[in-house]
Amino acid sequence: MEYYLVKWKGWPDSTNTWEPLQNLKCPLLLQQFSNDKHNYLSQVKKGKAITPKDNNKTLKPAIAEYIVKKAKQRIALQRWQDELNRRKNHKGMIFVENTVDLEGPPSDFYYINEYKPAPGISLVNEATFGCSCTDCFFQKCCPAEAGVLLAYNKNQQIKIPPGTPIYECNSRCQCGPDCPNRIVQKGTQYSLCIFRTSNGRGWGVKTLVKIKRMSFVMEYVGEVITSEEAERRGQFYDNKGITYLFDLDYESDEFTVDAARYGNVSHFVNHSCDPNLQVFNVFIDNLDTRLPRIALFSTRTINAGEELTFDYQMKGSGDISSDSIDHSPAKKRVRTVCKCGAVTCRGYLN
Repeated sequence: MEYYLVKWKGWPDSTNTWEPLQNLKCPLLLQQFSNDKHNYLSQVKKGKAITPKDNNKTLKPAIAEYIVKKAKQRIALQRWQDELNRRKNHKGMIFVENTVDLEGPPSDFYYINEYKPAPGISLVNEATFGCSCTDCFFQKCCPAEAGVLLAYNKNQQIKIPPGTPIYECNSRCQCGPDCPNRIVQKGTQYSLCIFRTSNGRGWGVKTLVKIKRMSFVMEYVGEVITSEEAERRGQFYDNKGITYLFDLDYESDEFTVDAARYGNVSHFVNHSCDPNLQVFNVFIDNLDTRLPRIALFSTRTINAGEELTFDYQMKGSGDISSDSIDHSPAKKRVRTVCKCGAVTCRGYLN
């Protein structure tokens, strides 16, 4: 008869018991146990036949250790997923998935929904004027006051070229929440999944639903720091082989967004030389042109299950930076090999 070692929920390991299969009323856990065992055996010494002796009487310690680690990882990722969904303030749900390795939640990452100013930096999130339109789609609205076109069509898709700023209606406007010029401020509408990539690119983000072309997907948020502080942090990040620095260079180069410790789902979006997301500068309540919000829009139809990517060298102007050290949104001071796999891959992230 087969016996399983059971860890009882809410009880310490000292109360674990061996139970026959007939006593177990947890089909999902048993299926996960079987899957984890199968995955381990298929990963270890591929090509080596598993003889009956290998499966006889007891699990090898290495297999048992892997199954326990995988179970603990699953619990940790579920708790992290629950925390992310408690903290988010947008409609779309966040899921977490790792079927690749034993990596758990990041230890030093804090989910935020909007810019977090570093000490000494003031973000004025209150507009000084607003529109009085009854229909912002047809009347002279906030974009016209700023000297630009309304960014969206009636299907909530962006219709302006990259490099053109988006001016949305703000808290002083008399239009309601259903105004066609309130898109980015409503947050991510799509359910997204943070998943572990299988080709060494760490975590990535995929959509769980179909996204229409030219649609708003997410904002890039993080800690707002000075460019001088970004230079200092950039050197530290280079030594670790990571960076999440995004220059706010719409009009000047005074500030940078650092999403390394504080960020949202965009923290996990990978680079591609052929991306499906495009960067746009957005102004809503804060009209300071030195501090635009960064929005990512789809460049084409993105199918459910497809990974989301943007070009780390893409500037808010819509151009590819020629000098990534000084001007790229994602500052890279050392040559980092690109693993995006695109036909048009440049070979390096910088």
